Amino acid sequence: MELRIAHLYPDLMNIYGDRGNVIALSQRAKWRGIGVEVRPYSVGEWADPEWPDVWFFGGGQDQGQDIVGADLAGKNGLSLRKSVDGGAAIFSVCGGYQLLGHEYVPEVGPSIPGLGILDVTTRAGRKRFVGNLLVDSPDGPLVGFENHSGRTYLGTSAKPLGTVIAGNGNNGEDKTEGAVQGKVIGCYLHGSGLPKNPWLADRLLGWALERRHRDVRLGPLDDADELAARVQASAVARTRT
Repeated sequence: MELRIAHLYPDLMNIYGDRGNVIALSQRAKWRGIGVEVRPYSVGEWADPEWPDVWFFGGGQDQGQDIVGADLAGKNGLSLRKSVDGGAAIFSVCGGYQLLGHEYVPEVGPSIPGLGILDVTTRAGRKRFVGNLLVDSPDGPLVGFENHSGRTYLGTSAKPLGTVIAGNGNNGEDKTEGAVQGKVIGCYLHGSGLPKNPWLADRLLGWALERRHRDVRLGPLDDADELAARVQASAVARTRT
């Protein structure tokens, strides 16, 4: 059994330790005896839609996001849509999350069109949301570190990843954090998110492996260190006002 991970724009969309999510997915697969191959794709490089089982799309600075948005307006945007239609999973954070939506609307200048893979829209806000984030979800708590000025609003086809307990989440208004639509997840959980939230990493692994291997059952791992880190991060997040 093999896991194929596509890392989108690691040179431009990789702030706040986001590449740790790729490391977490890779390592949790290897610990179970699953072979892993990771391929990076950057601007101007064609991403084969048939190859990945799971895509990772991290966050970046505004300038990098503009460049990536322009690249996705071409053949790589089509590749991503085709890959999702073919059963691939996506985990996206911050800027990557925003670009999977319909559009990003800045305070000044033209909107950046998104891919419309997630039914979300993001608008620039004047206040930046920075700090530890604690989220409740039906499958367990989630922790991370948010650092974004965008305000993301969900449409009817996207469901929130969870409910904010401490922090701001999608927009600081409706207590939602992240979005889930099919096998696509977007969120603001930097930190990196997946190492501190092993159940979410395994959810993505299961989705990814199903694409080519069908009924996959992942054996349990010793997550004592990961869960201890999550407890500590949860305690810090609860101090936010």
